[in-house]
Amino acid sequence: MMKFTKKLFFIFCILLNITALSQKIEIGGGLGAMNYKGDISPDLYPSFAQLGGHILFRYNPKRELSFRLGANLGSIYANDKDISDPFNQLRGQSFKTSIREVSLIAEYNFFNYQYSRMKKDWSPYVFGGLGFMGFSPRNTPVSDYKQAGIVIPFGVGIKYNLSGPWDLNFEFGTRITFTDYLDNLGGDNPALPRNVQNDYSLGDMYYYTSLGITYKFIRIICP
Repeated sequence: MMKFTKKLFFIFCILLNITALSQKIEIGGGLGAMNYKGDISPDLYPSFAQLGGHILFRYNPKRELSFRLGANLGSIYANDKDISDPFNQLRGQSFKTSIREVSLIAEYNFFNYQYSRMKKDWSPYVFGGLGFMGFSPRNTPVSDYKQAGIVIPFGVGIKYNLSGPWDLNFEFGTRITFTDYLDNLGGDNPALPRNVQNDYSLGDMYYYTSLGITYKFIRIICP
């Protein structure tokens, strides 16, 4: 029975090492805040922040390079009445829009980030990639427009090893979109009153600031 148990453990170790790819795979998730920048909020207003969340799968082929597949869910909000500009005050529009995003992102670690039993490792990093977004305004759309499209995510972050396979990630990212309708205002629509027209030459964008935790599948040294 003891020999059989040892054999099972040995087989388990081999399978675990194959699937874990020697510390190269991580899974995780976290929470954060989504902000919007566009016609109603021409600058980044922290007071408009809305709750968001994410999950991710990360592959680390090298110490300085990582790739991740992620999914974000949250919402964005803004209100003309909270902006000091007279035009915004006159227009008096507000919106809340849910955001769903999937993305493939590359990360570059400035330090050779890796798990170490001897010390707590950390590294700042930059990231960029390509994603797909779907969005849904709370109010009835002002006109016919696509509620999905390509986004370009990029930003900066910091990774810190908490303990063993557990890492903490703090990140600030921007999402460039190719739509002007995140705020349910956009396009050159002559049917709309003049006081709700906007600068349709400028697209909307949103930001995601997050704190997350990941688990790294550390290789087990088999006998």
